[in-house]
Amino acid sequence: MSNANSLYQYGTLAMLVPGLFEGTLQLKELLKHGDTGIGTGDGLDGELVILDGVAYQIDGDGKVNELDGDFSIPFGDVHFANFEHLANVHALVKMEDLEEKVSSKLDWNNVFYSVRAHGTFKSVKTRSVHKQSKPYPTLVECAHKQNEFEAEDVEGTVIGYFSPQIFNGAAVGGFHLHFLADDKSVGGHLLDFEMVSGDIKVQKLDELVQKLPSSNDDFMKHDFSNDDIAGAIGEAE
Repeated sequence: MSNANSLYQYGTLAMLVPGLFEGTLQLKELLKHGDTGIGTGDGLDGELVILDGVAYQIDGDGKVNELDGDFSIPFGDVHFANFEHLANVHALVKMEDLEEKVSSKLDWNNVFYSVRAHGTFKSVKTRSVHKQSKPYPTLVECAHKQNEFEAEDVEGTVIGYFSPQIFNGAAVGGFHLHFLADDKSVGGHLLDFEMVSGDIKVQKLDELVQKLPSSNDDFMKHDFSNDDIAGAIGEAE
């Protein structure tokens, strides 16, 4: 079991760039390493949010589904929640404002940390994609076919991670945030939001445990030297 300051990551973002989407780890194994996190499913099957030990999938139609332990993933980030209060929100805060507020209050640019913001949102805009079939397309091709969802006046949770730029590729350098409404009406990978009240919490994660799918032949044989990993992640995210 990981400690409270440890980020457990299965797979890498770089794997998804050329379309290595096969689910090679079951959720019940991932959840041994954390009760909070984000990820995606087998075949890039939707966006995942894990809160309080429960995993939810926001599928390509925007429906929120509670997952069982047999659901498999190619990529996921989890940790055990031990957040500290950072700030209260009393006025409208946009997504870029929240990211700036968090980073300006912390001197944590070169470590991983998790962000959790819960409250009332004037608006949220999220995205997800439908499950892909082999032969898998690339991540950028999937991003061009993403489905976007919008909601107004919703209570919910922003959850995600900040990764140092030196780890861009293994993860998303900078912020990678997902959203889940309290009533499970909307969620997904966050594109934008306006938060009007609530609180922001953070948790420093100074240990990275990286697990790679070494039993997957496609991963083991793939040559990443020809992939524009940074460019693809920037375009897709």
